[in-house]
Amino acid sequence: MARKGFIVAITSGGPHAWIMINTLREQFGDFPVIVEDGEPSDVFWRRRRKLLGPMTVASMQAARLPIKVTKRGTDAVIQEMIETQGLQPHPRKDMPLIRVPSVNSDAAREALKALEPAAVFVVSTRMIGKRTLNAVPAPFINYHSGINPAYRGMYGGYFALADGAPEHFGATVHLVDEGVDTGDILYQSHLEPDPRDNFHTYLWRLAAGSRDIVVAAIEDALNGTLSPSKVDLPSKQYFAPTFGGYLWTGFSKGVW
Repeated sequence: MARKGFIVAITSGGPHAWIMINTLREQFGDFPVIVEDGEPSDVFWRRRRKLLGPMTVASMQAARLPIKVTKRGTDAVIQEMIETQGLQPHPRKDMPLIRVPSVNSDAAREALKALEPAAVFVVSTRMIGKRTLNAVPAPFINYHSGINPAYRGMYGGYFALADGAPEHFGATVHLVDEGVDTGDILYQSHLEPDPRDNFHTYLWRLAAGSRDIVVAAIEDALNGTLSPSKVDLPSKQYFAPTFGGYLWTGFSKGVW
């Protein structure tokens, strides 16, 4: 039986993940964090080639060069956000971490069953399979850096701006199902980027401005008052910018 008021987080890490987890720890106290190993890059890109085709994936990989070039100067913007907004982008030394090879592994499911959480907070993981979602009678609640269902997948903030839809620069907290960011929506944030922002800072900007909706969703889960809903937007999944797409959007729209 799930323990009242008990949270578990699942993540593969990353600054925006720790920002959210540390925010929840400040609000709800200490709780365990299950950390899955990152997926090997060759496995990741092999899946992408199978799904999108070798030419598209080659262009995505080539885009990493101009994206890297635009990183200059962004460290100062990120540091400013950390200092002015009190962001904590690293795991605390006293944080209880449970290492597992994958969120879909037997080890992850066994850990969840042993912990008996009332709610599972998910941020920055691979897709979670049915067996893991059914391992405990608790809602799995995901933080996604994009407005669902219009900007499912990766880099939702960037693609909203690239599409000329700044009103969709924001984030979503939603229930997890077996799809890619297709679960019913709990809360969304609608934010404004800083003129200095680019591909390297959008995730930070979204995380900094979306902590309140993560806290609200977990409060609802613990109180038994979750109110999932649908949002009337076209559904589309995004992956990563291609070489030509990134350069065209940057030069034509000023979105880098």
